[in-house]
Amino acid sequence: MRWIGIGCLALLWPLAAAAGPQHILVGLDGKTVFAPEGSRNGPDGADAVAILDVSDPGRPRIAHVLALSNSVYGPPSNLGITPDGRLGLVASAVTMRRDGENWWAEPDDRLHLIDLDATPPRALATVRVGRQPSGLAINRGGTLALVANRAGRSVSVLRIAGLDVQVVGEVAVGGEATAVAFAPDGRRAFVAKIAAEPTKAGTVGVLAVEGERVSYDPALDVPAGAGIYAVAATPDGRLLITADTGAVASDGHVDTASVIRLDRDRPVAVDHLGVGDTPETVAVAPDGRHAVVAVVGGSAAPHAAPAYTPGGTTVLLSIAPDGRVSVVDRAPNGAVPEGVAFSPDGSHVYVGNYADRTLQTYRLDGDRLIDAGAPLALPGQPASLGGVAR
Repeated sequence: MRWIGIGCLALLWPLAAAAGPQHILVGLDGKTVFAPEGSRNGPDGADAVAILDVSDPGRPRIAHVLALSNSVYGPPSNLGITPDGRLGLVASAVTMRRDGENWWAEPDDRLHLIDLDATPPRALATVRVGRQPSGLAINRGGTLALVANRAGRSVSVLRIAGLDVQVVGEVAVGGEATAVAFAPDGRRAFVAKIAAEPTKAGTVGVLAVEGERVSYDPALDVPAGAGIYAVAATPDGRLLITADTGAVASDGHVDTASVIRLDRDRPVAVDHLGVGDTPETVAVAPDGRHAVVAVVGGSAAPHAAPAYTPGGTTVLLSIAPDGRVSVVDRAPNGAVPEGVAFSPDGSHVYVGNYADRTLQTYRLDGDRLIDAGAPLALPGQPASLGGVAR
């Protein structure tokens, strides 16, 4: 968040994950609070990453918590797990600097590595990437990761070999890079970019991936909604769906999820769906039939603001066989919903309610989201969610 700023391969990964615990990472921010009078920052040192066991998808439980820096300043996609389930990656977007009575965010450049095979899971090492690392993505082979660097206006390229991660390149993309997603075949990737204020015009840049060499062609940029904050590709490689927070967050005006066709000679935006005020992120189901968008609404605004709402919304999108995307359901959330993720089998959806410090679980029943019970209390404010790369 920025208030400062097919086949057979697609079906194999759940079987591999079933051999052991199935995890989802939750980034917990201890620096920024959305209080009734407005947001405020505090010192570093209280962040953490919770590791959820979702082997029983309807009953997620906290398996372990590690003290690792991360932040709500940025999209809720700053963390993820390699396809073999062994390695977690967590980007730290900002650190805090004190000036008088106030704390101000400054770009960080750290990427934390987590050994998920260890008992208990443990922090392995820290890798230096670009400035203000935000969203990240891991390819299906688990051999390459990309990190969108917001202040660096670039994408870092990282080689993954088991538990070892090395930076092998960085490509300039000509704008504030907020999030990134691989195409299923790993030969392209897509980076969300935000232009300068006040318009915060959003575009999706197209990256060519040849082994460990990544290049960017600005001629292929695709227009999206203002303040684009998240990108997610469908498993068949046909579509990319974005979450566009808008030029001003929690202002009461509707914002969009953009739909981009990837199976054309060049990617083309074909629709902009009105999903609500300030959609933070988007996730696509493993079977590619649905996507979910976390919509903050006015729940991040000061309580006295005209656009204030006590909670947000999870919006369910249906993805038809012909590629048409439509809104089919909405479910109420707690305050400031941030990250979203599907369970590995696609049967459930998890949403992190930042201000409420809870994880909300929904069961997917056709084109409906069914509340699966009382939210899970978390030991901090959930700024992001990330599961196994598919």
